[in-house]
This record gives sequence, structure tokens and C-alpha cells, in this order.
Amino acid sequence: MLSTPAPLLDQLRAIVGPRHVLTDGDATRAYATGYRYGGGDVLAVVRPGTPLEQYRAFCACIAADVIVIAQAANTGLTGGSTPDGAYDRPVVIINTLRLKGIHTLLGGAQVVCLAGATLYDLERELAPMGREPHSVIGSSCIGASVIGGVCNNSGGALIRRGPAYTEMALFARVLADGTVELVNHLGLELGGAPEEILDNIGRGRLPMAEDAGAPRCVASCQDYAERVRDIAAPSPARYNADPQRLFEASGSAGKVMVFAVRLDTFPRDEQTATFYIGTNDTAELTRLRRTILSQFQELPISGEYIHRDAFDIAAIYGKDVFVAIERFGTDRLPRLFALKNRIDALARRWRILPANLSDRVMQAASRLMPDHLPPRMRQWHDRFAHHLILKMPRDGVTEARGLLAQMFPSATGDMFECTPMEAKKAFLHRFAVAGAAIRYRAMHADRVGDIIALDIALRRNDEDWLEVLPPAIDSLIEARLYYGHFFCHVFHQDYILKPGVDPLALEHRMWELLDVRGAEYPAEHNVGHLYPAKPALAAHYRALDPGNRLNPGIGQTSRQRDWR
Repeated sequence: MLSTPAPLLDQLRAIVGPRHVLTDGDATRAYATGYRYGGGDVLAVVRPGTPLEQYRAFCACIAADVIVIAQAANTGLTGGSTPDGAYDRPVVIINTLRLKGIHTLLGGAQVVCLAGATLYDLERELAPMGREPHSVIGSSCIGASVIGGVCNNSGGALIRRGPAYTEMALFARVLADGTVELVNHLGLELGGAPEEILDNIGRGRLPMAEDAGAPRCVASCQDYAERVRDIAAPSPARYNADPQRLFEASGSAGKVMVFAVRLDTFPRDEQTATFYIGTNDTAELTRLRRTILSQFQELPISGEYIHRDAFDIAAIYGKDVFVAIERFGTDRLPRLFALKNRIDALARRWRILPANLSDRVMQAASRLMPDHLPPRMRQWHDRFAHHLILKMPRDGVTEARGLLAQMFPSATGDMFECTPMEAKKAFLHRFAVAGAAIRYRAMHADRVGDIIALDIALRRNDEDWLEVLPPAIDSLIEARLYYGHFFCHVFHQDYILKPGVDPLALEHRMWELLDVRGAEYPAEHNVGHLYPAKPALAAHYRALDPGNRLNPGIGQTSRQRDWR
């Protein structure tokens, strides 16, 4: 056991530089507090600038017998990238966001992403090549990292690509005897010794594209199109703990230290059409989904669902995020969030300032902005409770136009084909829903309780997909936001509770309802510290980290934990 933290802190400062070892509470708070859940004390937050520094810092922490939590953007909803309460040893967070490198292979058909590369970074890198990453922006949080998506088997909004998955990664694991092993399964010859491999990957010294060779393992989900089309299957199309999608770094949830992943990229659809559909009868959306998945030659690019209540809350409490993305682009958002964190840190030091100062400033500023939503979206909001944004590739546009013309207008629904401006705004509004519940709670903290955030995967053959809560539970909820990936049957369900309601107790009651429906949960954000890991996922964790040295307690509720 480590008798004093001083020797380790000195080591870490020597490895990454003193300014990148954070120990002050104000400096570490943003890293040690979960996006929606989790938090605890840490010995330090270490911010390496190269994969070699990342490796050396990791080895130093393991040798000192401290708990290591690997963290990138810290956008998970279940606390899996932060501490959770008290531990039996000091905790060190190794945050990787300084590690931004992206290297292209095979003419851009594949990429190697370092641990801090974000979806913003990858989208920007691929755009000149006419290609796209597995996902864009992030469906329930904005600013997600590429490796975070892989480690959590996140699904994304793009139907044809399935969950983030690769069998090609460079990572370190801790063996049962406490030694660190570097595993290079990138399919690239990078040298022999660990430090040589990591120095080469950090400097971009990769084999030339023509020498990289055909990959020996897959770098994306290969069968998802067939899987999502199987609308008769009594199981979900995708969910976090699917045993078919657990492989080394994929689904690892911080139980290994990942330095890089190798992923497929995808041709960008240059000619598309987007349709905005509204209805008051959920059966119409069910018919639309089942017809498209079973009969269309071309799958949609995406099909995003928003309930009117979520539309309402996002229109007010997600407006500033919407406008920021529209005006400045996604690549500027990390700076805006960094500024937000600095403002909140200032408010904590100066008690005279109100809590959630940055949220209050941003919300006040949004009220001064003109209406950001197109008139037709506003009209559909007034007429319909259920909204679907359907984006089709060029070869599927004619099919979609034909089906939608047959179905709408109807007694309960209608649709319109979006202009390019309307399409952009529709999807921005959908993404703005992701953080709207948090802002709502921040602005009404005096009269609402906590937030429950569920992401659930329904069975592919489910036709009654809209949740109906029993009155005893419904009466405890102040507001609810339903949104998600409709064709994959993956839904995000955020509940803002009334004051005094115990969120964990209520969430466990909701789990019982989901079990009756045959749902899998969580669908995209891993088990974190809220959910018990199911047997296949728990076995995956044990195999990766037999000594339970990285992020202990992941996949265990508070009643299950045994740190050693």
C-alpha cells in the first residue's frame, strides 16, 4: 500500500509536467464529477500529452497500488468515468483529452484514433475525403470521444452502422500478478518494446497506407443492417452488454487503458432527403418503421424520435446549445464548455454568486435570441405529440416519398419534406434535447428533484413501444423527455423528479417495468456505477482486469461492491 501520495505525485509530475497533475479540489472537480451521476475525491487528475506519457503514468499508478480511472470526455450518464463514493485506496484519474491524434489508413477507409480524439475531430479530419465516422455529434451528450464510444459499445444515431465496435486496439492491461502488459492488436508493425510502440503511435510513425495491409480483424459492426431488419426477433437490435459485441477494448468500460483504436470510416451520403413526420397515433410510426425495415431496398441514414414534451423543453433549455452549434460549429464547443467550467469554478469560490452561474447566464442570453426553429416545425409541434425525423440516402428517397405519400396526410398525422435549412435545424434540435433536462433542473433547482436518465433497447418485434407508467410512479415525476433512435428501437428517457423523491429507489422500480417488457438496459452508456453487470459483461470485465485495479465497482451497485 502507498503510505504517502507524495512520491507518486512527484513521479507523475516528472512524467507529464507539473501543470498537468491537478490536485486542488477546484481544479479536479470537473473531472471527478459525472456528467449526470457520480463523483468522489481523487488524489490527482493526470493529463498526459503523448501515449508514452499515458503509459508511464499508468505504470506508475499501478506500481503505487492506487486505483486508476481512465477518462476521456466524461460524458457518460452512469458515472463510469468518475469515482463513486469512498474507496479503500487513493484514486487517480488519467484524462486523455490532450491526446488528439488521428491517422488515416488505406486512403481514409480506416483511421487510427488516439485516446483523446473526439467525434468532432474525426468528422473534421474525414470531411475533405468525403467520408464520415461511425457516429456524429453524439445522441445523448455532446463532445463524446471516439474511444469512449468503443469502450462503451455506444450505438450512435446512424442506422446502418450499428454500435461502435472494433477488434483492433492498442491497450494495456493489469495481469493477476500486478504487472502491466501492453497489447498491440492494431494490425500494424510499430516495434517491439512497449515504449517504442507507444512513441511510434504518438508520433504518427505508422506503416504507409499501401503497406498497412488488409486488416485481419473487423473494425466495425459487420452485420447490423441484417440484424436491425429482423423485425420479428424477440430481442433488441443492439445494447451495451450484447455478448457478440464484447471484445478486448470494445465494451471494456475503463477496465483496460486504451491508447488507440483502429476503425472503419464510411462514405458520406452526398445527396439525401429529410422528412419531418408528426402523428398523434403511435401505431402510424410503428407501421412506418416495420414497412421500411422489412420492405425498403435502402435503409434510412437515421430516424430520430422526439416526443412533444421533449421538443418543448429543448426549445427553451437547449436553445443556446442549438445556436452555438449552428453558428460556430461543433469544433468550438469544447472551448465553450471549458469557459462554462471556469465560470462555475469562480461561482464556487465566491459564495455571493449564485449556483449554476454559467447555466443562468447562458439561459438568460438565449431568451434574447430570436426564435431558432422553422415555422413548419412549430406548426407540427402544435398539431402532433410524436415527431420523427427521417433521413434517407439518395437511392432510398423515391421509396420514402412513395410510402409517405400513401400514409399521409391521415386523420392523425402528416409530414413534410424538409428544405436543407429545415433538415439541419431539425437534427440540431434533436441533439439539443440531450442536455436540456440538466439545464431545466439547474434553472428550477428550488422546485424539482433529481434526474433519472435511462437508455433502453426494446425488442425488435415490439409494436407498443411508448412507455405508459403506472400512476404510482407517474405521480413522482415533474417532467419527462422521450427521444431516441426509432428504427433501432433504442430510446433515451429522462425523468425530472419531484422534490424529495429518491432517484435510485425509483429507478429500480422502473427497472422492474423494463424487465417485464423484455428490454435491455442500459443500451448505450454502459453500466457505470448504477447498474449490475449481467453475466457476460461481468465476465468480460474480470478477464480484462483480473486484479480489479482499474475502476473497481464498475458494473456493481452500492450493495454489491467489494473493492478488493
